[in-house]
Amino acid sequence: MRLFFCALLWLAGLGPAHALQVTDHRGVTVRFAQSPQRIVSLLPSLTESVCAMQQCQRLVGVDRYSNYPASVKALPVLGGGLDPNIEGIVALNPDVGLGPAGARASSRLESLGIKVVALETRTHADVRRVLQTLGLLLEVPESQGAERLWRTIDAGVSAASQSLSAKARSPRVYFEVNRGPYAAGEASFIGETLSRLGVRNVVPAALGPFPKLNPEFVVRANPDLIMIGNRSMQAMLPYPGWGSIKAVREQRICIFDVDESDVVVRPGPRMAEAARIMARCLEKHAAGAAP
Repeated sequence: MRLFFCALLWLAGLGPAHALQVTDHRGVTVRFAQSPQRIVSLLPSLTESVCAMQQCQRLVGVDRYSNYPASVKALPVLGGGLDPNIEGIVALNPDVGLGPAGARASSRLESLGIKVVALETRTHADVRRVLQTLGLLLEVPESQGAERLWRTIDAGVSAASQSLSAKARSPRVYFEVNRGPYAAGEASFIGETLSRLGVRNVVPAALGPFPKLNPEFVVRANPDLIMIGNRSMQAMLPYPGWGSIKAVREQRICIFDVDESDVVVRPGPRMAEAARIMARCLEKHAAGAAP
């Protein structure tokens, strides 16, 4: 009898040892009996992060913009982070949905019994925290985990910075994320990468990570170089008054193509590659930069 009770106690102890919990960007603690095996990702950066931890096989559905690595293109497409296909997600019976913080769909999914982990990535520190949260959620070994990924990203951004000539570091840069214009300010992960590359961002941190600007603001800022990471390719359309901007007059503009845009505007495992893309732009136009 004593052995029987000992065995019961041992079995009872297995549950709590396997259980895990994560706290998301909303401050909500989400509990799981075990690491999720069926995952829906509603942000391309989160899709890439799961796959960078060698856990692509757990994904059962993704958002319309998730296209890297190529294998995720075969998965069911479930709308976007802000307008997900609720019925499609429920039909897949996922263990968890990964999506942006603040999305109204989160509460709808939760009301239908789908656990949601909401993750926001606006800064480098956010990216590191999101990787740590995913590493905990996926229970991956350290060789595939968050700190290894972050060290690779961090070293790659540093290497891109070190590759630049002194002349390439001198311009004042404006980075347009999307038509509006919506800009990448100093406080954004793109702005932080630009700072690490040694250049000056004309959009101050006080305006927020990704502010919508009056085009006149950019005219007054008069940047030496413009970078455009506009996936829709509508960036070729001029804004009123932009003909007077130094970068426009002297044709120092980098309009990233669709593949490059996907890299530079996603806060995740490919941020080192994004730094290299921006560094190439800076070096290309270094000859015309202000002294």
